[in-house]
Amino acid sequence: MDFVPGLTLCRRFHDEVLAPLLARRLPGLRYAAGLLDGGSELLGLDTPRSTDHDWGPRTQLFVADAADVARVRAALDAELPAEFLGWPTRFVGGPDVRLGVVSTDGDRHGVGVDELGGWLRGRLGCDPRTGMAAVDWLGAPTQRLAELTGGAVFHDGLDGELTAARARLAWYPDDVWRYVLAAGWQRVGQAEHLVGRCAEVGDELGSRVVAAGLGRDLMRLGLLLHRRWPPYAKWLGTVFAALPAADPVLDALATALGPGDWPQRQAGLVRALETVAAWTNDTGLAAPVDPTARPFHDRPFLVLDANRFVAALRAAVEDPGLRARPPIGAVDQYLDNVDVLTHPERVRRVAAAVLPE
Repeated sequence: MDFVPGLTLCRRFHDEVLAPLLARRLPGLRYAAGLLDGGSELLGLDTPRSTDHDWGPRTQLFVADAADVARVRAALDAELPAEFLGWPTRFVGGPDVRLGVVSTDGDRHGVGVDELGGWLRGRLGCDPRTGMAAVDWLGAPTQRLAELTGGAVFHDGLDGELTAARARLAWYPDDVWRYVLAAGWQRVGQAEHLVGRCAEVGDELGSRVVAAGLGRDLMRLGLLLHRRWPPYAKWLGTVFAALPAADPVLDALATALGPGDWPQRQAGLVRALETVAAWTNDTGLAAPVDPTARPFHDRPFLVLDANRFVAALRAAVEDPGLRARPPIGAVDQYLDNVDVLTHPERVRRVAAAVLPE
């Protein structure tokens, strides 16, 4: 079968199969439909390789009343075709388990049906339609926000509620944005001098490992500075590279993480640090800070002294509650465990324990 990008396939599946089926079986049903639940296709990054597991026509259907869920599911179970454009509509493991091999022997189709508010709470731990407090933003992994604001809405017959929820999640409020950026620079400030120290004692591998960690933090910062939700590790480099301003940082990090010696590594890191620092000034979120590198005290290492940016951003935060918080940041700035970050109830418990309200 010819590869069809997932969003294209799923939009056609809704328009050509689901919408006519629902109009015939459940006339007058108010629902919204889209693809928002995860997968490379939500970021437009799917390839033929993506088709090797749970690939095919999928859609999420959202209803306003939980009482409608059962009858919509019954209609779909009864009438969904076995295939669409040559792709099976049923999967081994079901639409929420993205493992296994695509097979028409699967007993679950790829159409989820949920009450909208319950589904949103299941993805985020809160319902953004009623507003997002700072604690809600800080407890939301950016990968999840990328999914919910990526993908596509195929139909919104719930008076625009799905579209409005996505609009609320488009970006942080300015004070939360400042706080998260401050936390990102705090991480950089804690490690930027360690690359040289490792190299000084002959630990070239350790120096490269620290440099790689800094590269990851700078890429995440760069995306945040350009109002892009950083995705998880598989797509971080790809999404960062798509930024119009990314080339200088990509070139600098290629030098920093390449086979060169410590002086070359330092030169690359300095260029990357200075570029992302200048981007921070460009946002206008805080008073500008000199973005040039300088010696680390009396040691022979050049650093940005990232704590200067931390201080400037925190000073610009107007919300007294956020300003009083230590610059720990959003949950995925201090937590890096997939089995926690993909479960909102775990994420929120961790966040509440680390920074209680």
